[in-house]
Parts: sequence; C-alpha cells; structure tokens
Amino acid sequence: MLSNSGKTFVIGAGSVPFMRLLISFAALFLSVIFMQLSSGAIAPLDALSGLAEGFSRTQVGLLGSAHFVGFFIGCWVAPRLIGTVGHVRAFAAFAACGTIGALAHPLYIEPNAWAVMRIMTGLSVAGCYTVVEAWLQAKVTNETRGRALGTYRIVDLGASLAAQLMIGFLTPASYVSYNILAIFCCASLLPLMLTKVQPPQSSEAPRLRPLKVISMSPLGCLGVIVAGVTTPAFRMVGPIYGQEVGLRPDQIGLFLAAAVLGGALAQYPAGWLADKFDRRWILIWVSLAAILVCMTTAAVQMENQSMIFSLSFLFGLTTFPVFSISAAHANDFAEPSFAVELSASLMFYYGLGAIASPLLASGLIEAYGPKALFAMISTAHVLLVAFGLYRMAVRPTRKVRTPYTYLPRTSFILGRLLRRKG
Repeated sequence: MLSNSGKTFVIGAGSVPFMRLLISFAALFLSVIFMQLSSGAIAPLDALSGLAEGFSRTQVGLLGSAHFVGFFIGCWVAPRLIGTVGHVRAFAAFAACGTIGALAHPLYIEPNAWAVMRIMTGLSVAGCYTVVEAWLQAKVTNETRGRALGTYRIVDLGASLAAQLMIGFLTPASYVSYNILAIFCCASLLPLMLTKVQPPQSSEAPRLRPLKVISMSPLGCLGVIVAGVTTPAFRMVGPIYGQEVGLRPDQIGLFLAAAVLGGALAQYPAGWLADKFDRRWILIWVSLAAILVCMTTAAVQMENQSMIFSLSFLFGLTTFPVFSISAAHANDFAEPSFAVELSASLMFYYGLGAIASPLLASGLIEAYGPKALFAMISTAHVLLVAFGLYRMAVRPTRKVRTPYTYLPRTSFILGRLLRRKG
C-alpha cells in the first residue's frame, strides 16, 4: 500500500514479484528490440537496394528465400549450440553472424553473394530468438507466463513496426544504411552481456516429427504452409510491389508497417472466434476474407495510394492469424506431452512455405507484373478453403479444444515456452 497526497494505492500481492520478473527480463527485451530493428529492416532494404543495383525481381526474391533457409538452419542448430556453450555465448555468436551479414553487403554487390549474406542474417534471427525464448521458458511460471509472453509480444511487434518505418530513412544501396543495421545488431549484445541475471540451465532440443503431425492434423499442416507462403512473400517481395506501383521508400515502409499493425490487431478477435466456434470454419472464413482483400488489391488503381495502405492493413488483418488458428487446430488433436514436438514440426512446415514463396512470388512479378503477388497468395488461400471444406466432411471437430494462443514464428522451442509448468 502506497500513500501520496492523501490518496492510497493498493498493489496486488502478485504485482511486485511480476514487476521484479519483468525487470529481470529487461535485458532480454532490450536485446529483442535491437535485434528486431536490425533484422526487420534488412529485408525491405535489401529488396530496394537490389533493385537499385540492377538485380532482377527473381534475384531479389532469392534473397528472401535465402533468409528463410538461414532461419530454418538457425532454428535447428541453436538449441544444440545453447547446450554446448550456453545462452550468452550462443547469442553472441548468432548476433555476430547477423552483423557480418549486414556489413558485408556493400563490400561485394552480387545477387548470389547477397543470398549467402542473407542466410547469415536469417541464421542470426532464428538463433537469437531461440536464446531469448529458451531463457523465458526457463524463468516463467504458470502464474507469470501469460503476462510475460504478452509483454514479449508487445515488445517484438512494436520493434517490428519501427523497423518497417525505418525504411523511409535508410538510403537504398548505401554503406551507411547497412552500417546502421549492423550497429543495431551489435547493440543487441550489450544488454545480455552486461546483465547480472544468471542464464538458465540448457534444455534439450525438440524432435522434429513432421510425418506424425501431418497424419494427426492435415489441415493444420496445410494452414501453416499457407501462412509460410503468404506472410514471407509479402514481407520479402512487398517492396518490389511497392516500387512497381509507384510508392516512395518511406511509403513502402508505411505499406509494410500497415500489414504488421493489422496482423497485430487481428490476434484478439481471431482468438476469441477460434475459441468460440469451429476453428475450421474460422480458418475458412479468414481465408475467404484474405482472397477478397488480395483480389481487391490486384484490381485497385496503382495511383490510389491511400487505398493501397488500407488494403495492406486489411491484408495483415486477414492473413496473419492463419498460422495461430492452424496451430491451435492441430493442438486440438495432440496429447499435451507432444505439444513441443508439434510446435517444432509446424515451424518446419512453415519454413517450407517461407523458403519457396519469395522466390516464386518475385518470379511471377517479373513475368506478369506486380498484381501476380496477390494472385499467388489468393491461390494458396483458395486451396486452403477447399481442403478445409473437405476435412470438415470427413472428420468432426474436437469438443474439447486447447486455448487459442498467438504464435510468433520465431523458433522451434516456442511450444515448450507456451507449455511451461511452474
């Protein structure tokens, strides 16, 4: 109980320990902010820089696919490296990879070389997030998990929005721009290196069992593949679309940020609907809405920029929840003991879609123009709708369902964090 000018404030019994927990996580969250500012901005900067240097659209798409190759490798390698050298040293190694990848861009301007550099930055992102989530998983309890995860998501999404908006201030194909991103990546090291909080004991890496998961929930697997086709294609190839329709770099940043904002705001209503109604119907209706948004975007006049920003917001609103709804549906058919392996396997399927989609989308744009990006995404959602209707015809839904949880696509160990027992 605190008194100030005659007013009395009561602090709940659990709030002081939770505030101490958040303070102990402050170094982690600050590292996430710096890492997201670096990694979130390098994809659109690479796309605009590649176009400025004369790369073809397909070559720019290759950079996005290379990022997810590195991301997938990082998800697989990071838990094992943590077990070998510990959390802090593993984070330092992955941050160093990201810094080298960013700084090397202006030194050798060639598409295949940049693809290798993007593998390094993708490896860095996956590795650093795995360290952060392993640390959180070891420290939270059932009582603090929800609030700690909520804070983590706010920090991550806020930094992601800021990273997209930074594109308006970063000059494409400039050494200074890549230097700034490298500085942010280096800065992510400082909080963890200087914190007095002891890192947790290392835990084993989850097993990948994709064949078991696809037999358990075919629709859940297809849903996360479609999410892998949709969001990465937009994030990695969206700057090409923006330039093709006449947006300036600062407007491209707003275009990408609007989608991130829409996706963030969609999580609560999507979760409420997915917990209240049959998740397959929610997945189908969300996909139908995404198809409508994509068709409208493809049909809108390119000079109508305010409409383009609005449609980007609606695109995030309708497509970003697909992964979490699909994962929640798959979890309905899994035993609690299988939750961690399920999360890792779903990330595996997401990675398959994410690796293929930027290269495919950029090739289609080069062949058929910018509207082909949204035609491709629409096609993926049409397949999801058709398969969802088929699965509803052959299998009833589960009466008892797991609670919907927003799932960032950040590491293989996220399932362990969400299932942490105090």
